[in-house]
Amino acid sequence: MTETNNKEIATIGGGCFWCVEAVVQRLKGVSKVVSGYAGGNAPGRPTYREVCSGLTGHAEVVQVTYDPSIISYVEVLTVFMTTHDPTTLNRQGADRGTQYRSVIFYHNDTQKLEAQEVIKGVQPYFNDPIVTEISPLPVFYEAEKDHQDYYNNHRSQGYCTVIIDPKIRKLRELYSDLLS
Repeated sequence: MTETNNKEIATIGGGCFWCVEAVVQRLKGVSKVVSGYAGGNAPGRPTYREVCSGLTGHAEVVQVTYDPSIISYVEVLTVFMTTHDPTTLNRQGADRGTQYRSVIFYHNDTQKLEAQEVIKGVQPYFNDPIVTEISPLPVFYEAEKDHQDYYNNHRSQGYCTVIIDPKIRKLRELYSDLLS
């Protein structure tokens, strides 16, 4: 990952944050990816166990710090939208519940408009309607340390080999020009 002074932040969620984190970490221009929680209404800082209960209203998300002179917000979102299934409501594969919803939390009106355009642009590639939520970012809570950089630290773990490895292969096939 490259580090520059020209930085913007995207906050996205599409199923387990380990998957989204592993994909966007590999994009050129991305300098930091932090797994966390957002979009809920429970008071206080949530824990992984609380978010997994589905009672907090939070989604598993990642905050992506990137250099827009290297990769655009639209490119980040396009990769995100095409490396998970944005047509399934509150689930990705076997992961079910509102905490696994497909969501784009925008940081400003420009991001909101660009997110809407990306969804319109990728809709023809899917047979079913896209159900990705687009909402303003309320508060982002960083997840516990053991959830950070998960795929890179646990590549031989079953979930990583069965669920994340195919996403990384798809990323390489579709977006080799955007990889670092």
